[in-house]
Amino acid sequence: MSDSGFSMQAYNGSPHEWNRLIAGLPGPHLLQTWEWSQVKAKYGWQALPFVWPASAGARAAAMVLKRTLPVAGFARRMAVFYIPKGPLLDWSEADLRRDVLDDLQAFARSQGAIFLKIDPDVVLGTGVPGGTQAVEEPGGEEVRSDLACRGWLFSQDQVQFRNTVLVDLRPSEDEMLERMKQKARYNVRLAARKGVTVRPATSADLPTLYHMYAETSVRDGFIIREEGYYKTVWRTFAQPSSTGPAVDVPFSEPLVAEVDGQPVAAVSVFYFTGMAYYLFGMSRDAHREKMPNALLQWEAMRRAKAYGCRSYNLWGAPDEFNAADGLWGVFRFKEGLGGYVLRTIGAWDFPASPMLYKLYTQVLPRLLDVMRWRGRRHTRQSIGI
Repeated sequence: MSDSGFSMQAYNGSPHEWNRLIAGLPGPHLLQTWEWSQVKAKYGWQALPFVWPASAGARAAAMVLKRTLPVAGFARRMAVFYIPKGPLLDWSEADLRRDVLDDLQAFARSQGAIFLKIDPDVVLGTGVPGGTQAVEEPGGEEVRSDLACRGWLFSQDQVQFRNTVLVDLRPSEDEMLERMKQKARYNVRLAARKGVTVRPATSADLPTLYHMYAETSVRDGFIIREEGYYKTVWRTFAQPSSTGPAVDVPFSEPLVAEVDGQPVAAVSVFYFTGMAYYLFGMSRDAHREKMPNALLQWEAMRRAKAYGCRSYNLWGAPDEFNAADGLWGVFRFKEGLGGYVLRTIGAWDFPASPMLYKLYTQVLPRLLDVMRWRGRRHTRQSIGI
């Protein structure tokens, strides 16, 4: 598809080989795994894996998700395309970046797409902007400028968090505890003294985990999906064996905090290529003074380290680093665990059909408001509120 003849090809190998392939590329991510695409395939998306071949393996890859939309007044069905946390490539390699973007833009147009969304983890910098530990990454700004020059638009629909907090798991456990802020370290030890215990969840815990997650969403004002979605995720990423993970085999391990045998909080941690991801967290009002969430996160870090992970992704930091941002309180908790901020370019849209894209982005906010209202009502009903 590109002028150089270096073009993307549909991937025809096995699921395991796909995961192995992306594990060898720069910035491999859980949301680009075969398993994640299969979860999405059960909820209205079609998974389309592509590679940019090299003499051995691939120089780039993208698990493209396609969703077909019925649009009133059009005989032809329209579609949107999304590459979560991809495409995967060395974004500093300008020629490769040009070829991949050329191919993806041509593909989106050929498919009659409304738009194609990407949100690769291209780093803009680390640390809170303006802070003493802030470091900017010029390469990230170069990629952002390149996308803008090509006609890509910074998306008003940031599906994933564009900023996050990472914890370095390479130091010893004592060093990791020492790196925490004093209050976080105190709360970890307080929870242990107050009788909080942490254990891996089993399949029998899944209904309890969902009910707890629903309680959390109602209390904290965010939207979650219906129960079947999370059960699908947990079962798709069930740990393949008791011997620990292979680097290219993604899996999940929910952890439950209990007081006197009563579940009071839980986290769902995912693992892939040396990175642990904290995707879902939930808690009850009971025994909150015993700080179960602090001990949960510490145990999650310890287990991730034991599995050979180098980093723990706490999944989410504010867009604007001030107290007015809705994530500020959660961010302060994560920062207290000894993490550092990673800032990326966020999600960008290529409007393959500019007219339809404009219409879509005008309708989307109203549609999301309706979906959020329905989601809140459904969640409240599911837990009897």
